[in-house]
Amino acid sequence: MAIDKKQVEEIVRAVGGKENIEAATHCVTRLRFALYDESKVDTESLDQNDLVKGQFSSQGQFQVVIGPGLVDKVYDEMIQITGGDRSSKDDVKAVAGKKQNPIQRAIKTLSDIFIPILPAIITAGLLLGINNILTGPGIFFDGKSLVDVYPAWKDLASIINTIASTAFTFLPALIGWAAVKRFGGSPLLGIVLGLILVHPDLLSAYGYADAVNNGTVPTWNLFGWEIEKIGYQGQVLPVLVSAYLLAKMEIFLNKRVHDSIKLLVVAPVTLLITGFLAFTIIGPVTFAIANAITSGLIYVYDSYAALGGLIYGGLYALLVITGMHHTFLAVDVQLIGSQGGTFLWPMLALSNIAQGSAALAMMLVLREKKMRGLAATSSVSAFLGVTEPAIFGVNIRYRYPFIFGMIGSAIGGVLLTMNNVQATSIGVGGVPGFLSIFPDKWGVFFIGMAIVLVVPFVLTVLFGRAKLRKEDRSASNETVNEPKAATSQSVSGVTSSTAKTDPNQRTRSAAQVGDEAVNTLEIMAPLTGQAVSLEQVPDPAFAEKQMGEGVAIEPSGNVVVAPFDAQVAHVIKSKHAVILEHASGLQVLIHVGINTVSLKGEGFNMHVEAGEHVKAGQKLLEFDRKVIEDAGYPLITPIIIPDGQDMVERVEVTTGDVTSNQNGVLKVHLKG
Repeated sequence: MAIDKKQVEEIVRAVGGKENIEAATHCVTRLRFALYDESKVDTESLDQNDLVKGQFSSQGQFQVVIGPGLVDKVYDEMIQITGGDRSSKDDVKAVAGKKQNPIQRAIKTLSDIFIPILPAIITAGLLLGINNILTGPGIFFDGKSLVDVYPAWKDLASIINTIASTAFTFLPALIGWAAVKRFGGSPLLGIVLGLILVHPDLLSAYGYADAVNNGTVPTWNLFGWEIEKIGYQGQVLPVLVSAYLLAKMEIFLNKRVHDSIKLLVVAPVTLLITGFLAFTIIGPVTFAIANAITSGLIYVYDSYAALGGLIYGGLYALLVITGMHHTFLAVDVQLIGSQGGTFLWPMLALSNIAQGSAALAMMLVLREKKMRGLAATSSVSAFLGVTEPAIFGVNIRYRYPFIFGMIGSAIGGVLLTMNNVQATSIGVGGVPGFLSIFPDKWGVFFIGMAIVLVVPFVLTVLFGRAKLRKEDRSASNETVNEPKAATSQSVSGVTSSTAKTDPNQRTRSAAQVGDEAVNTLEIMAPLTGQAVSLEQVPDPAFAEKQMGEGVAIEPSGNVVVAPFDAQVAHVIKSKHAVILEHASGLQVLIHVGINTVSLKGEGFNMHVEAGEHVKAGQKLLEFDRKVIEDAGYPLITPIIIPDGQDMVERVEVTTGDVTSNQNGVLKVHLKG
């Protein structure tokens, strides 16, 4: 299909002209822009352009939906018009990341720093939990700990405590490694910087308060300048700021120092200057700021405990959705380091359980077998402290379980804060989270655990079943006097049906079949799984049907087969999508996963080539579910009838459980 150059020029003008395009690339369906100023985009002009099927902005990228088989031609024409350089998906993604606001960038930076060191912190938390069981008084014996009653266990508990506390004792070294790596410097220098800040010759930060009261704080005297000789055990801000300075200074020197003397100059100068500034300026200032933040939080929870628990406990699940929950890792670590415990982590553990309970309740509400299975497995994950599968896979999709989970979590949060329940460590969430709690508060924590198990579960079941009964009554009223086995509703010329297709039916088209001219093409399911409406696809271009009508399949397998006899019209370079053309001329796009173009073909094995003729049921491609899931991309697979095909009159969509090449998911009525 030829491209109208004027329409491409209009797209360039509509996004603010070539001078507003910082980088541009494309995937199988859309142009992806990193723009200098998105406010310059003329959305009305884009809407009026015949090439444009839709537009939206996501994660710093402005995306213009063109459609499969056409977008690459539009991109080529655009590059010729603008004279710009071709960019990869990673190039545009990197540039787009710079478009995030300062808060978004700060959250992402903290996430990038703390997530890599979580395994060490989680391990420490679990071991500290074991130590708490051994040394906590009143758990097994009245007023006494296990080691008090059985002294032979005392040294074992001491060894466990030494192993467990190491990650927290040398926390600045862990943060230094992760932070310097994140800021572009040498991770080894980051470790050394962190160790410098907790050197044994320094007064431990844990003993600073007593030393101040006793007037015994050691100092350095630099030509009359008195500097307190203290370490920064358990502190976050001093090492974060120092790590940033170290990384930038190392990068600066690496660019200017000759290779022959780099080893003698770069690392020694960088560490000397950064270390000096850390002890003289950065450390004292950030130490004071950190203490002020800690004091402020403690004041809020001492003065308005119930309100604090209600807000944080109730809204934590929302923080997970926005990614802001990573910010509080630093706060938890700071509270543990300076106060010996955190009141935030216990509420996080209850929020995990609350969302898991709501997801588990959906097993008694949902009718689809696959979704019930997802509800079960994701709830177990949430009970163990990982809520993303439950939140994104089940609760957000249906909304009300997510809300009831937050309600239960809010009630539990109020209980915990009013009883001053604190955790000695972080990293152990969900049901095992009790191991992090001070043993004398286990009773209250277990009551809170019961609340977040019962309240979301009961509310979700009651509301969900009432909702289903209402839907059933509505469906019953609609099907009175209707002989059909399923209800159909026609909207904008497209008919949707939840009826199962006869497995024995096969493809028929506007082409001649024997002596009979047939004008209906039935498209079989190319994958085994659960067929759902496009609205459930987590991508605006598909969900809003900007590219065309269709259906999506949540795959249970990993093989895509041809849904009808066809010619392979186009194979996407990254192997995640293919366009088939029927004998009638109708084209169909099968797009495995969302944003899987970013994998650049990793995890995909294409078995066909463009121009090849395939039979219904023939294998088109295979994909590695683990590779896609580990990369964080949804597996849901849209099957689209691209807009602009004149032979299409209307499309019927069928949802439900499907088996590849046995159930029809789309019925395309052709003109003529």
